[in-house]
Amino acid sequence: MSKSLKLAFFAIGAACLIAIGPAVAGKLGVGREAKPNEVKAWDIDVRPDGQGLPEGKGSVSTGEELFQEKCAACHGEFAEGTGRWPVLAGGRDSLKSERPEKTIGSYWPYLSTVYDYIFRAMPFGDAQSLTPDETYALVAYLLYMNDLVEEDFELSKSNFLDVRLPNEANFIDDPRPDTPTLAQKQPCMKNCKASVEITGRARIIDVTPEDEKNPSASIE
Repeated sequence: MSKSLKLAFFAIGAACLIAIGPAVAGKLGVGREAKPNEVKAWDIDVRPDGQGLPEGKGSVSTGEELFQEKCAACHGEFAEGTGRWPVLAGGRDSLKSERPEKTIGSYWPYLSTVYDYIFRAMPFGDAQSLTPDETYALVAYLLYMNDLVEEDFELSKSNFLDVRLPNEANFIDDPRPDTPTLAQKQPCMKNCKASVEITGRARIIDVTPEDEKNPSASIE
């Protein structure tokens, strides 16, 4: 490349830096600020302390009707799962077994995660089509199918935090990487191996149906 051409490229680059410099210091000058109604449309997360829960309610009986209509094709009529779709009920006391079933009743720590996921991502292929009342009803039905509430139970914003999932106490804060875990106050630093070796690999996670476009995969 000739010296004059190099100088030309340098001049263009310097001009670009000068042009965008003030914008980087403040706003980028691209797009616009989101409007309040646009922010509200994205602000749909629900947290374990109940923050984000909308007003509404839903009964087990209503949830059963909705489940049969919108969910049973994949998750089975009794939330037992069909084919390779996830099981949503059962699995109690299976976490220490060779093939644990990580369901709402056996593994999940917070009911807010159930509500948030259903409202945000279900039904498959028609996400965010459910109303708050429908979501409350579906969560109530899944609680019933996991033997956590009675058949006449109605879930609402007012009693949501009263429902505790069985495995909540077995989840702890993980302070890594800066400090040792609660179970290991003083990390062992003796007789360490010179190199890291893979001694085992996770089994295939059978949660997604397999087809030509979506072959099953393993996590290593």
